[in-house]
Amino acid sequence: MLGTNLNEKKALPTVQRGWAELIRKEDWWAVWIGLFLVVIAIFFWLAGSSIKVLTAQIPKWGDVHTLTTTLSQHFGSIILLLAIYIVLFSIAAFFLQVKMSHFISGFIVLFILSVLINIFSSWEWAQQYNLEAPLVALALGLIIGNLIPIPEWFGTALRTELYVKVGIVLLGATLPFTLIIKAGPVAFLQATIIAVATFLVIYFVGTRWLGLDKRFAATLGAGGSICGVSASIAVGSSIKAKKEHVSVSISLVVIWAVFMIFALSLIIKWLGLPAGQAGAWIGTSEFADAAGITAASSFGDKALVAFTLMKVIGRDIFIGVWCFILTFISITWWEKRNEGAKADTSEIWRRFPKFVIGFFSASAILTILLAGSSAVQADVINTEIIAPIKELRTWAFTFCFLSIGLTTRFKELTSVGWKPLAAFSAGVVVNVVLGYILSILVFGSYWANLSS
Repeated sequence: MLGTNLNEKKALPTVQRGWAELIRKEDWWAVWIGLFLVVIAIFFWLAGSSIKVLTAQIPKWGDVHTLTTTLSQHFGSIILLLAIYIVLFSIAAFFLQVKMSHFISGFIVLFILSVLINIFSSWEWAQQYNLEAPLVALALGLIIGNLIPIPEWFGTALRTELYVKVGIVLLGATLPFTLIIKAGPVAFLQATIIAVATFLVIYFVGTRWLGLDKRFAATLGAGGSICGVSASIAVGSSIKAKKEHVSVSISLVVIWAVFMIFALSLIIKWLGLPAGQAGAWIGTSEFADAAGITAASSFGDKALVAFTLMKVIGRDIFIGVWCFILTFISITWWEKRNEGAKADTSEIWRRFPKFVIGFFSASAILTILLAGSSAVQADVINTEIIAPIKELRTWAFTFCFLSIGLTTRFKELTSVGWKPLAAFSAGVVVNVVLGYILSILVFGSYWANLSS
């Protein structure tokens, strides 16, 4: 009887098994959750309202009285945010066969920690130093995770990849194709040169000179050339990199990102560069959005605009492209069982990162919406739809970065030796030198005359 059931299971049509994956794969749940939030945001806007009520955005505060007043005014929004996220993630956890009681209790603790982190990041002192919630979450998670044992019930809710993939789908909604066109061919060309050159340098130094595993080198390359931590996790997951390799890439991104805040700021002030050129150089040389904003903000609005065009729009968009390309390469070349043998197309589709579909779908939805809108309507869409989605994205990334810190052990990071640092640092050199050449020498007039 058992043998019959197994045979029947094997005999299920491929199409039927494919449909089952739509509710049994984490990648697909990231798509459903991300696109659901995007559609809800649009629905609220069409109804004459805004999804801002669900974003629990905590305003800036400077004293305890202001903080208590702020929390009392936004308590309902915080509860609504918890409700919508716990419902969406719990539905996903149910179909992913996660123990529900553990996940719900663990997520509530994760959410409370994330609220505390957002409260800290909204403090005037923290904002003065641009201590963004995701980076604070990573630092706090690393401290707690390496000092206190994480109980099993809490660990069930630390689903790093699910949170970051939802955040990446939401990122697509904040990067409609119209923004890419608005950025201009110069910004997109420079971003393309930087992303490709930096990735190839890190990858070939890591594999050819230092003998690193190809998937490890590719994860490092993605972290250094695209959008830092998010790219490390997304690409590492897509190509089946080891957990400790992804953790090492994340750590190197954070270390270099923090260092470059101070180094680039000092060099730019010493050289006396115009704000537009400063922002573009930071956009080509920084690895994390939060760190780049920290550095660019000290040079004014024009620098922030240039940084956004280069990093947030120009380079971040490559996360979907690299995931697709590297998944294909990993399956057809790196993982082939026999010399000359390649995986079939069905295997490529099974391994393809489905959240990339969500990323481009969200971008396409907002592109269509903006394309049919007047300039005034576009401003309203940016305020009432895109801005709240950015807040929801920040919360998802906060869950992700906090989960990373809580599950990362320093012993694992030190066990891989000095070679990853050397490979990644080679990419840093390329970022800085090539970024200077492009931002100041080649396209300097474009960036200097950029309107803010």
